[in-house]
Amino acid sequence: MAAVFLVTLYEYSPLFYITMVFVCFLVTSGLVLGWFGLGVPVILRNSEETESSTRVLKKRMRQVKNPFGLEISHPATASVTKGITLTPDCLEDCVLTCYWGCNVQKLHEALQKHVYCFRINTPQALEDALYNEYLYRQQYFIKKNDKEEKYCQLPEDAQVVDFGPVPRPRYPLIALLTLADEEDREIYDIVSMVAVIHIPDESYRLSCRILYQYLLLAQGQYHDLKQLFMSANSTAPSSCDASPSERSTDRSLLEKAGLAEDEPELHEENSKDCVVCQNGTVNWVLLPCRHTCLCDGCIKYFQQCPMCRQFVQESFPLCSKKEQDEDESTQI
Repeated sequence: MAAVFLVTLYEYSPLFYITMVFVCFLVTSGLVLGWFGLGVPVILRNSEETESSTRVLKKRMRQVKNPFGLEISHPATASVTKGITLTPDCLEDCVLTCYWGCNVQKLHEALQKHVYCFRINTPQALEDALYNEYLYRQQYFIKKNDKEEKYCQLPEDAQVVDFGPVPRPRYPLIALLTLADEEDREIYDIVSMVAVIHIPDESYRLSCRILYQYLLLAQGQYHDLKQLFMSANSTAPSSCDASPSERSTDRSLLEKAGLAEDEPELHEENSKDCVVCQNGTVNWVLLPCRHTCLCDGCIKYFQQCPMCRQFVQESFPLCSKKEQDEDESTQI
């Protein structure tokens, strides 16, 4: 009788039908949530649970000694017609080769050849890969730890006052640093460095700067050397000494060239302390935003960068815990 009664209700009562469907939904939901678990909001978690749930992928570091260093001296006075002054700082005897008006496509093809065909560890190797697609070449021998300024300029008979509007087929200047001694190329993993330098001219007055730096390894790889955004006890960099109008002009020109990045708001922080706890020493670099703003204690609590709110995909330390302890003991 009970079965007949239930069947009658199921056939003639819409409310009973809806109730049964709702009960089945609740039972199924309970089974699914009981099997897979339900994430409790972070505001209800304690610190230990948050630490375990928000850990980001830590990238393993490999220490590699870079024998090359290059800076632009007096960038405000540099131009295509007046030339540029470069200051190399190398750990070994090196050769600085400057290529004016280098073809953009040929340069990137040369970098790919370094990976697949032959190693670019000498100026001649790069010239073979470029097929002489440049306007003028200058070369200097750099002694070990010599920081003497090197002046580079296009000759007057080249009659080049600008390299045309953006996008350009040629880079204004390519600086190549290679190891002079063949034995040194067997010691260092990094065998050469390619710096792409912008120099202002009549048609493109963006201030002089290094746009890209590529480190070429003996194993056939190359890495794009990028700047880290971190606070420091010293004053703001010289690029911030320019007037607001000059900075806005440079920004607009970079955007037109597709080279502009989000400006890091790190000038407000004038210390090397963690931006969260204000106590620990900054040690962790967050990727892909490259903000260096967290200490060893705070890195485990963040999945988003506290500076720009970008999600952190990877992170790596500037120095290990052992190195930090050694530095502290040395200071004491």
